[in-house]
Amino acid sequence: MTLLLNRDDVIRSLDMQACMECVEMAFAELAEGTAVLPLRISITPPDGLALYMPAYLKKMGALACKVVTVYKKNPEKFSLPTTIGKVLLQEPTTGEVICIMDGGYLTAVRTGAASGVATRYLVKKGHNGVAGIFGAGVQAKMQLWAVSLAVDLSKALVYDISGEAALNFKTEMSAKLNLEIIVAESPDKLLEEADIICTATSSSNPLFDGGKIRPGTHINGIGSHTPTARELDSTAVSRSLLVADSYEACLSEAGDIMIPIKEGVINRQHLKAELGEIITGKKPGRRSENEITLFKSNGLAIQDAAAAKLAFENAKKMGLGREISI
Repeated sequence: MTLLLNRDDVIRSLDMQACMECVEMAFAELAEGTAVLPLRISITPPDGLALYMPAYLKKMGALACKVVTVYKKNPEKFSLPTTIGKVLLQEPTTGEVICIMDGGYLTAVRTGAASGVATRYLVKKGHNGVAGIFGAGVQAKMQLWAVSLAVDLSKALVYDISGEAALNFKTEMSAKLNLEIIVAESPDKLLEEADIICTATSSSNPLFDGGKIRPGTHINGIGSHTPTARELDSTAVSRSLLVADSYEACLSEAGDIMIPIKEGVINRQHLKAELGEIITGKKPGRRSENEITLFKSNGLAIQDAAAAKLAFENAKKMGLGREISI
């Protein structure tokens, strides 16, 4: 039998704190060599991007493949989300597909979870942080949720090109997190106060002047995931201790990294560590309070596999979903 989980089922079965824990374990497996992670396959239909993302986590026993699409015109043309995904979870010992679940919410949570884990390892210690969120969509909300679990926040700022979206973000997330949230008038105003920055937009061009980032800031670069798009300029990247979710992904998919390399501003050696290497103690993270740290997240299938297994196990315990014979 195969369990079907819709979006509401996944929402009920996937908690951010627990997802952060399993995503941290997945990154550790990647660093220890017990994860199988082929580079995702991409296809570009008209107006969109389709990605096929398989992974196997040997220690966690998680085998899965996610199909995810990104269509920027979906909201205005079809009243659909920009990002849509489905995840197939398999039983590793037999190969049987044991669960098919909505992947949209799962993708958002596991991406936020990775930033939460990275923030916990790379942020300055011993202070109440100020989070600055670029973007006001679903992923931006997940970023703030995860960061708020990783560190104590005194407040957060949000900037979006849509003032209405920023105000809605403020209303929803301040109630959810019991946190003061301020709508920033401009990117510069956000940079003046934030020491934890998350970029979670669909922009193809840099969002701000990297020369204005405050010393000691930690950045989670999330939104861009193609070789020609970037949210961060070359100055921001060159000033930072750069930590990748995956070296391979950063060097083949991430415009935030590939463009500065092409420009000659940085080279391959500027990527100092993968997140899993810091988690497992193979490499150090932040070296000083004034250092700027940058986690470049491309989104890895190991995150999907770990989160999907967690959601499946919780859903079974909670009696969620519908079992069918295929």
